[in-house]
Amino acid sequence: MNKKIAIIGASYLQLPLVRKAKEMGLEVICFAWEEGAVCKPLVDHFFPISTVDKEKILEVCINQQISGICTIASDTAAPTVAYVANKMGLVGNSYESAIKANNKYLMRNTFLEAGVPCPQFRMVKSVNEAHSTDWSYPLIVKPTDRSGSLGVTKVLTSDELTPAIEKALSVSFMKEAMVEEFIEGREISVEFISYKGIHYPLQITDKVTTEAPHFVELEHHQPSSLTPEMFEKIYSITKKALTALGITNGASHSEYKITKEGRIAVMEIGARMGGDFIGSDLVRLSTGYDFLKGVIDIALDSFEEPQLTLQKHSGVFFLCKETERLKKIIDNYSLYPEIVEAEITDPVLRSIECSADRSGYFIYQSNNKLNF
Repeated sequence: MNKKIAIIGASYLQLPLVRKAKEMGLEVICFAWEEGAVCKPLVDHFFPISTVDKEKILEVCINQQISGICTIASDTAAPTVAYVANKMGLVGNSYESAIKANNKYLMRNTFLEAGVPCPQFRMVKSVNEAHSTDWSYPLIVKPTDRSGSLGVTKVLTSDELTPAIEKALSVSFMKEAMVEEFIEGREISVEFISYKGIHYPLQITDKVTTEAPHFVELEHHQPSSLTPEMFEKIYSITKKALTALGITNGASHSEYKITKEGRIAVMEIGARMGGDFIGSDLVRLSTGYDFLKGVIDIALDSFEEPQLTLQKHSGVFFLCKETERLKKIIDNYSLYPEIVEAEITDPVLRSIECSADRSGYFIYQSNNKLNF
């Protein structure tokens, strides 16, 4: 009898995970609202239940007698995964750790207590509360509980603080906003996989963003051009941060800034695989490790230590108004042997304020970092 795996979410973000689970011969159960559920035709059982309705999902999972539960690239689904896993005695993070990793304020407090380097910050619930502090500008304002650069604004003066707070609060589920010091520096992200409290580093990614005011990702490249010594330093800090948060099982995606002076700051950590194809595609293309299979193996308690068998460069470029030069490349991607996948997802090119505004992408693998 096939093992059953429950996947929380059915949007395009979960497609690689669903396809991998089917490739592994698993019976796949998916939970999500119908709208945007592109995974629905591919799975064995689909339940139109909100990904945050943990009690209803638990009831179905018990009835279905699932063998494991997981998600990728979704912060909001991670607590549900942990809750169901804990209640059913399956492999997963503790519910408490998933909540911490899903709330930037709780996460930062945990980092402070553990001595993990991070920006100075304060959580506010209103515009008046934000203006009650004498800030040093510039600042970053963001919702405490969203991802994909949604609701993120760089604030240069006190006049800009009110609209930034209002924007962050409007998209926050908890109606909470983080106000934090702006750190000027290069952006990287770090992919780990953990099993029963042991943390395995996989890769570090260099980011290119739109810069102020929204900082939406335009490119990701692996491996990072950091020195081997800095790789080890970042990996050491990440292990400390994961342990502090209580993340013990599954993928994690950590975001950092590094200043010219060498200051390292952990911006946030997600108890899930990095989105933007980082975890689902780029790690495999640059290291040879099947990250998706690893996540499923952990959920099924059949994990083996990662073997990194490749040393290649991989990356993704995103199409939008700011990068319209890329449209010609995507339209003619067959002319570029390094490009392994390309797609126009929206014929309209928009100036982007969050990752959902992007209109296409292409992914590459090569012996060197590519520039277009």
